[in-house]
Parts: sequence; C-alpha cells; structure tokens
Amino acid sequence: MTQLLLLEPTAPGPEWAPFAHVRPVCELRAGVWRTRERWEHGLGLRTEAILGPHVAEFSGDDLGPDVRLGDDVRGPCVVADSRFAAATRVVVDSGIRRLVSNGTPVAWVIPDGERFDLGAPPTDGPDLEVDGVLLDGTVALLDALDTLLATDCEAWVDQSEAATVPPASIVLGDPSLVSAGSAHVEPGVVFDVRHGPVVLDDGAEVRHGARLEGPLYIGPDTIVWGGSIRRSVIGPQCRVRGEVTDSVFLGYANKAHDGFLGHSVLGHWVNLGALTTTSNLKNTYGEVALEVAGARIPTGRQFVGTLFGDHVKTAIGTMLGTGTVVSVGANLFGSEAVPKYVPPFAWGNASPERMDETSFLKVAGRAMPRRGVELTPERRRSLSVMHARTSGT
Repeated sequence: MTQLLLLEPTAPGPEWAPFAHVRPVCELRAGVWRTRERWEHGLGLRTEAILGPHVAEFSGDDLGPDVRLGDDVRGPCVVADSRFAAATRVVVDSGIRRLVSNGTPVAWVIPDGERFDLGAPPTDGPDLEVDGVLLDGTVALLDALDTLLATDCEAWVDQSEAATVPPASIVLGDPSLVSAGSAHVEPGVVFDVRHGPVVLDDGAEVRHGARLEGPLYIGPDTIVWGGSIRRSVIGPQCRVRGEVTDSVFLGYANKAHDGFLGHSVLGHWVNLGALTTTSNLKNTYGEVALEVAGARIPTGRQFVGTLFGDHVKTAIGTMLGTGTVVSVGANLFGSEAVPKYVPPFAWGNASPERMDETSFLKVAGRAMPRRGVELTPERRRSLSVMHARTSGT
C-alpha cells in the first residue's frame, strides 16, 4: 500500500519563526486546513510519518503522525513537501514520478522497493503539474488566507446538504453561504456573507453580540464571545472576543477579551491578556519587514501584525508593533515597549531573563488540561526537547 510521507525543511531558517524547531511546517494552517491535511485530501492518502530532524520527538496536541529522521525511506510511497498547500485533488497516473508547481518539485512518487534519498531527490520525470501555494515562511500563511480561504469555505458549503442558518440570526447576503451545522448560535448574531461564506464547525459556539464576516472558518469547540470577526481561520478549542481580522489561530488559543488583532498568526496555547492590541500597518504605509534574531526578512506585504509562537502569554494592555515576532514560551509584561523580536522563553517585555524548563512545564501543565489535553509523559518529553533546542536561540 502506498504511504504518504511529509518532508520538512532540512534546516528551517528565520523565515519560519516563531515555529522553526517548535512544530512541523505541515502542522501549520494554510487556509482552513493544515498542509498535512491538504496533501491527505489531495492524494487520498493518510500520512504515515513526518520526516524532519528539526522537530524530532514532536508530539502534537492532537497526537498526529510520528516524526522520524527519514534516513531510510523506501517505496511504494509519495514523499511530499510540507511547505506546499495543495489546492485540489490530484490523480497520480501510473508512470508519474514527480508532482510540480510552476516547475518546482513539490512531491516525489517512489516505486516499490526504490529508496528515496533526502539529500538528492529524483530529478527525472514524467511530471504532473498540481495547483496550490508553496509557502516560503510563516508570513506566507497570511498570503494563503488571501488565496485559499474563500475557496475552502465555498467547498465546505457546497458539500453541506443544505444551508443551516441559525434561528433569529441576521444574514447580510445570500443565506445559502452560511454553514452552521451543529454549532450553537445565540439569537442576534450577524452573518455577513457578502464577500464569502461563513463556516462554523461541529461544537462551535457563538454568543449574542458577535458579527461574523466571510470568508471565515470557526473550528470545532471554539467559542466566540462577541465582537467583529472577519476573514480569518480559527482552529479548534479557541476562545475569541473583540476585533479580529485576517488572522490564523492554529488552535487552543485564547483571545477572550477586547483588543484588536489583525494580520497575525497565533500558535497553540497562546493567551492574550485583556486589551492586548496588535498594529498591522506602518505609519508610512510601506512594506513590513520582520526582524528575527538579527536577520531582516522582507515580507512583500503592507499588512503584517504579530506572529505568536506556541505557549506565548501577554499581560493586560500589551501593545505590539507592526511586524512583531514573539517566540515560543515568551511571557510579555512590564512597562518597557515590546521589541520587534522577542526571544524564546523571554520573561518580561525587554528583560534578559528566561523561563527555565521546570517553570515552563509547570505552566503548560496548568494550561493544557483546561482544554481537555493531558500533559502526558510523551507530550512532556516533546516540550522538554523543544525547550532545549530553542532556548538558546
């Protein structure tokens, strides 16, 4: 039986901050779906393993595929690039050896018994051109919102048996573009679908006073407590209130209070204190560049807010400048301005102090059960390894 193996970048650079060496690229959301899920849907295969030494021993909150080094990969299998967000179903005919996007190889078809060399992937065809987006860094997840989100939501609505407009809701636009399924929606919620569908996944809950503007996806067991939420992807088990636009919540994150969040990416277990606010536009209206541990990264974008790594916490009233990167495990508080780049496990806005492994695991052990996720020995080991490989960066 053909296996699907996902190939991670060998040594992800600062362009993948704040998730490099923290979680696999294939576990990041490009549009509604993780790139892993996009490959699985596109090829009709289930991922057997993730090949990525930089995230060895990673254990996700949903206990996804194993991560392994990939030093002995043999067919029959498809080895797919984790950075590619497949946009359509792919039918791989017999004889096809590579899948390419605009001429760039994004997957390799390895016949039975043949070995795949990570250092020298096959260069011979025949090739098959496939549709999708090749991500070149974390900021590209915002580009994927522009490219993929509307289509993802439209496909969801098309697959629904019928429009599911909750009773006593207000719909601006075509009601058939609302898909609420089994979500619980209080009376008076506004669905603005004039620019795209609004999708609520199973178990989602939306309270009175919320305004949802499409294209928008609200994930399973996420609660929207109020505010204006538009053009975003909000993963499972999140809590959201306030003004949110053009942002990606990977899952298990809290923005439970007022404050503006725009053109931002939130990792797992992020908690934003009340009135935490991001700037997503420079006063000059110019291109935003990121600064990551001394490296300057042009984004080609006018709008970029903050990239929050996993387990980041902010105090009440935290203000974040345009194009800020907050690394894994950082705790932001204090009277100093938050710098453009916050290193891993920072303790304070501009302090040289760092959170040690014991303290970090103690906080994680308190936070994760609040969403029904147990800090098992496997997850504890994963977080310990991640702390060790990122705390010095």
